[in-house]
Amino acid sequence: MTRLITETVGEELYQYYPLGNHVVRTPGVCGGRPTFKYTRIEITGALERLAAGESLDEIVTGYQGRVSREAIVEAVCLARFTSS
Repeated sequence: MTRLITETVGEELYQYYPLGNHVVRTPGVCGGRPTFKYTRIEITGALERLAAGESLDEIVTGYQGRVSREAIVEAVCLARFTSS
């Protein structure tokens, strides 16, 4: 695993292990499962929505813009890499 990154977001400390530019593992958040950076949204939710036939734009809209199209594409790439 990569090194733990510590940032201040707003006025709070945010610590995470980067898995990419948009996907992280954050200690104590979602049991350490991968989430989109600065959210508590697990990447598995977006991947399941894609598998169910939703488009990237529908998913971005569903997450009210808190997750970008680029972040979802990165999650797909990471899932492909880790599953092979």
